[in-house]
Amino acid sequence: MGAHPVLTLIAQRIALGFLLLLAVSVLIFLGTEILPGDVAQSILGQAATPQALENLRRELGLNDPAYIRYFRWLGGVLTGDLGTALSNRMDIATSIWPRLKNTLFLAFWAAVVSVPLAILLGLIAVRYRNGFVDKTISGLALSATSLPEFFIGYVLMYVFAVRLGWFPSVSTVYDTMSFTDRMRAIALPATALTLVVLAHMMRMTRAAILNVMQSAYIETAELKGLSLFEIIRKHAFPNAVAPIVNVVMLNLAFLIVGVVVIEVIFVYPGMGQYLVDHVSKRDVPVVQAVGLIFAAVYIGLNLIADIVAILANPRLRHRR
Repeated sequence: MGAHPVLTLIAQRIALGFLLLLAVSVLIFLGTEILPGDVAQSILGQAATPQALENLRRELGLNDPAYIRYFRWLGGVLTGDLGTALSNRMDIATSIWPRLKNTLFLAFWAAVVSVPLAILLGLIAVRYRNGFVDKTISGLALSATSLPEFFIGYVLMYVFAVRLGWFPSVSTVYDTMSFTDRMRAIALPATALTLVVLAHMMRMTRAAILNVMQSAYIETAELKGLSLFEIIRKHAFPNAVAPIVNVVMLNLAFLIVGVVVIEVIFVYPGMGQYLVDHVSKRDVPVVQAVGLIFAAVYIGLNLIADIVAILANPRLRHRR
């Protein structure tokens, strides 16, 4: 007997995810390779002697061909060694871990608020579709989508930190902070992220459910005399789960990968701030490591969305 079609599809998706991540690692390496300037020169400064530059290039392995350096870097990544930062000679994996925890903490609380709220607003918009409630929710969502995240961040900072003084304008967090202080510190960046992703998730949830509502079995349910709420709850929403999960995962990926601007605005010690700090120093190993982690998170969350969509398809769950 062959493997179950669901297991085969999931295995194919996982293999494709790993291949995609490998391809992205090549692009990240090539992208940092073609950057202008000399890494050794940026470390030692303009006053460095040619001999000192040559010695540092040899020490860092910069004289080796690009493909050897790529496989050396990839081998390190596969064994958990992300390399050493050129700017401060610190182990990148050790430096990244607390930053990654901070970014995940911020993204988690933004997701806890935005995901249920987006699905609820999407359901309400469908329940009162084409009415005042639907048009109001859709209008506000469209307005929020059209505003760039840095603008939302600065408006929140000006109103709630500068004018009202309710929250700090600089979101400093550290290990010894109490949970309450940490939540107060991330209140503004988490709100900014929530507003950025909420509108998109809500609009896509509404579109997914309305698309299902046009199906023949929905018309049958209407003819049976079921209320609109019952039709949405029992028939439309369960069948719209796959596209909704896709949208949610895409936005969760944005919450983790797209935090760079928000973290820089609020000086939040996360992955985005860490990346920007080291881009300005032309610290190539750090840029490569952060880029690869962001790519892995993005591909991983999309992979989960694919697997959920496969499992939600009843035609694949049962053999013919």
